[in-house]
Amino acid sequence: MQYHSTRDKGISVSSAQAIKQGLSEEGGLFVPESFPHVSLDEIESLAGKSYHCRAYFVLSKFLTDFSEEDLRGCITSAYTKEKFGTDAIAPVYKLNDEVYFLELWHGPTCAFKDMALQILPHFLTTSMKMTNEDKEIIILVATSGDTGKAALEGFKDVAGTRIIVFYPDNGVSEIQKLQMVTQRGNNVSVAAVKGNFDDAQNGVKQIFTDAEYKDLLDRNGFKLSSANSINWGRLVPQIVYYFSAYADLLASGEISIGDEVNVVVPTGNFGNILASYYAKKMGLPIKTFICASNENNVLTDFIKTGVYNKNRRFHTTISPSMDILISSNLERFLYDLSGCDDGIVRELMEKLRSEGEYTVPADIKAAMQSMFDADFCDDKETMAAIRKTFDESGYVMDTHTAVAKYVYDKYRARTGDNTKTIIASTASPFKFNQSVLIALEDYNAVAGKDEFELLELLREKSGMKVPESLAELKDRTPIFNTVVEKDQMQNTVSDFLKVE
Repeated sequence: MQYHSTRDKGISVSSAQAIKQGLSEEGGLFVPESFPHVSLDEIESLAGKSYHCRAYFVLSKFLTDFSEEDLRGCITSAYTKEKFGTDAIAPVYKLNDEVYFLELWHGPTCAFKDMALQILPHFLTTSMKMTNEDKEIIILVATSGDTGKAALEGFKDVAGTRIIVFYPDNGVSEIQKLQMVTQRGNNVSVAAVKGNFDDAQNGVKQIFTDAEYKDLLDRNGFKLSSANSINWGRLVPQIVYYFSAYADLLASGEISIGDEVNVVVPTGNFGNILASYYAKKMGLPIKTFICASNENNVLTDFIKTGVYNKNRRFHTTISPSMDILISSNLERFLYDLSGCDDGIVRELMEKLRSEGEYTVPADIKAAMQSMFDADFCDDKETMAAIRKTFDESGYVMDTHTAVAKYVYDKYRARTGDNTKTIIASTASPFKFNQSVLIALEDYNAVAGKDEFELLELLREKSGMKVPESLAELKDRTPIFNTVVEKDQMQNTVSDFLKVE
């Protein structure tokens, strides 16, 4: 299977080249030339299979240039019980007869990003071998919190690679920051950016599209790649867990083959919900996609009106991984809905760059609204959802999952739709312990307590075990303390690589 750019479908590369390159040279994102169709019989056969088997079933249809041995090697190296604490890898938790949480946070950094970033380094090193790449791969990452640590953990000490992560200063939780600035590894670097996530993400994109700078790196033996969800190697593993969740519901008798389910995803960069849309394109029976946002509700407005407008106040919220106003993966969605019209995508992305907004044609708007619902909630409503769910069931959600649950409850009350629903649970509540504890108790419960006292307090309240990777942060010393202006990000990369 070949891959085209969303901004120039005349470009055609293999999956190995797409993964190695990350972003197309003109700034477009790589997408598969077509989507393989999966029959209901094939989906039903996944019910009794392991996560490894399910992953091979999906990934082999997209990474057709990978040998079976190489692909199975990537899968078995990434998804181990040692790393995820469970053979299920992405277990489904039944809340009630209608709602199921797809728990994507059992990996080493306690967030759903591990589902892709534990396998991406294996994809990348395999792709380098397949394409005879002799340069050192430099991974550039902009993070709103979770991707940074997951990428650092995935790429630490991986031969032939180096990784530098940029995160917004004052825009991540204290635990997220500690996870990154204490990262060990001989090939890693971390820097805070004075600004928000969009500033960090734009800075990374500018470095990627600076031909002169890429030539400089090339002369010094370096090649840029990305671990953000703009990289196809980040997105394709996410398709797997929607098939896996459906297969688990089949295996437990909660649904019958062919039954449609709804999917609710707390959404920032649009990658996770896009993966579920791609699963539907392949044949997974999904009825409605519910896009849940926090106060940075640019996607809610877009899905309801067809107008994307980033020219609005940026909110710093208790669900920081969704504090995003430019959703990069929306470009892939627009390419698909437009019938692979790279001209329309180029035009819309240029309007976004120059004016900060665009309006999609009526046919794209209609196609989107036939499948997607969207809503948002503020911090107070997020906390109310955490408390309500805990009081009713004893289940503790993190702040991002709570956004999804609040939006789902509103959707259910408004529509009366009782379709069985999978909610993507994207992070451990322990990553956002202060906000979760305030929701479960009150402000007085957290006053004067440090992060590690809060972890213990949440353990007592929830009855859950504190993830070892978070508990051990207490004994880690911060290694990285660099804070840079957003226009100095390229210089920071140069300093890390020692190029002039």
